[in-house]
Amino acid sequence: MKVRIEVVAIDCLMLRLFDEIDQAHMPWLLAAAQRLRAVFAEALVDLVPSYTTLMLHYDLQRVDSARARELITDALHDLQPAGEGSGRLQQIPVWYDPQVGPELALLARRSGLSVGEVIARHSGHEYAVFALGFAPGFAYMGLVVPELAAPRLATPRQRVTQGSVALAERQTATYPQTSPGGWNVLGRTPTALFDRQLDGYSLLQPGDRVRFVPIERHEFLRLGGDDTPLEALP
Repeated sequence: MKVRIEVVAIDCLMLRLFDEIDQAHMPWLLAAAQRLRAVFAEALVDLVPSYTTLMLHYDLQRVDSARARELITDALHDLQPAGEGSGRLQQIPVWYDPQVGPELALLARRSGLSVGEVIARHSGHEYAVFALGFAPGFAYMGLVVPELAAPRLATPRQRVTQGSVALAERQTATYPQTSPGGWNVLGRTPTALFDRQLDGYSLLQPGDRVRFVPIERHEFLRLGGDDTPLEALP
């Protein structure tokens, strides 16, 4: 692994650890983030992990740019990946149903699978949280098994219900708030993904591992889910 350092701002550097997205890279990113937090200590303002990078924002009143690069070198010397399963495992219940997952049938037709097989493949895989973005608490996860990969909708919806579980290409995500969106919706979770009472406001953080757990409608409603139908687009 050869790390490239790119200048983002006078007090901010981008550390590019990899060039391609791969779940196997997440343990390395987690290990690097842990080391960087330790060596920068109070000089660290923020550290933002993403698919292949770490954006490091530091306090210029505590360290200058030259010292910041020295600390990065120290932190990444002899770096070893974090142990398997080092990220938190989050299990998210999902009601997979055409009423709240209007693209289930579309994905089944595209893949040549039954709706039940689509659900089994989506829920039978453990996903890595690569990054947060688009909206507070929106976690980009992957990688979806190749047979389920599907392009974004040609026409995005103006309103996707909070808790909607969706995929686009080989990524999957859950909408933390009701918002516009163009991903293929498979179902809905009653779990709150964004909450001001949570540490960091988001249930999911980069490096976490996620499993979607199929549940029935009665359990979905018992957990506080909203079963208002989401209409399929033409």
